Amino acid sequence: MESVRKLIRDIPDFPKKGIIFKDITPVLADPTAMAAINGAFEKQIEGLKPQRIVGIEARGFIFGAVLAHTLRLPFSPVRKPGKLPYQRVSTSYKLEYGEGTLEMHTDGVRRGERVVIIDDLLATGGTARAACDLVEKQGASVVACAFVVELGFLGGRKLLEGRRIVALTAY
Repeated sequence: MESVRKLIRDIPDFPKKGIIFKDITPVLADPTAMAAINGAFEKQIEGLKPQRIVGIEARGFIFGAVLAHTLRLPFSPVRKPGKLPYQRVSTSYKLEYGEGTLEMHTDGVRRGERVVIIDDLLATGGTARAACDLVEKQGASVVACAFVVELGFLGGRKLLEGRRIVALTAY
């Protein structure tokens, strides 16, 4: 994953002053890096026998949909409010620079289903925890939360305690 890590660039003061944003756009533009990420996720997740992949808006859609295709599993999105057209379940949460709300379709997961949640980044854990809450509220179980990047110094793992966490690279 060192080759992937080298592609991630720092953007200071984005989205607000004092935050150093980890930009994965160069990773997305590199087919070799994307294949390495997908292969690493596949290797660490396949043995958990997931039945569905859930991706968090927006970059989690990219990694999640590719992995779902590779594993031949259904994919479901978790989105910001007002983006999903069907009946929804929602939850509000705190994130590292404000508050947010996430939604998913009421048929986005099935009761008893084994789910892996994927996003590009684990920071304070608020967004990932909210996605877990949405999945669990509908009777499915989260077998892992997977991230390309973990900002370990922000302690996001604490909000995901008791869940398996897969982080491919960490700062």
